[in-house]
Amino acid sequence: QVQLVESGGGLVQAGGSLRLSCAASGRTFSSYHMGWFRQAPGKEREFVAAITWSGNIYYADSVKGRFTISRDNAKNTVYLQMNSLKPEDTAIYYCAASGRIYYSDNKDAYDYWGQGTQVTVSS
Repeated sequence: QVQLVESGGGLVQAGGSLRLSCAASGRTFSSYHMGWFRQAPGKEREFVAAITWSGNIYYADSVKGRFTISRDNAKNTVYLQMNSLKPEDTAIYYCAASGRIYYSDNKDAYDYWGQGTQVTVSS
């Protein structure tokens, strides 16, 4: 069982930056693939970024070059550094953990979810 708690969301102007954190419970954090997803009002939850247990990193095309995912296994924490934010980045951001053998950007492959943190980017 893994519990995830996100923090770091807020209101920022376009072009600004935010860093999201996701703290995980459990002693097996390092064995999970960790992902960030987001959901805007009226839209499906979509993949943002992921980092595998071995450190491979993947991004959605819409955030590539602006967002950076990282993890600190000693602190059981995964981060999402978001730079050059745009109004279209406005959404609730969710942290998720996948115990599958292979990485996936499909939300159905993730077993545990945080409660989400709101990110609002004003124009």
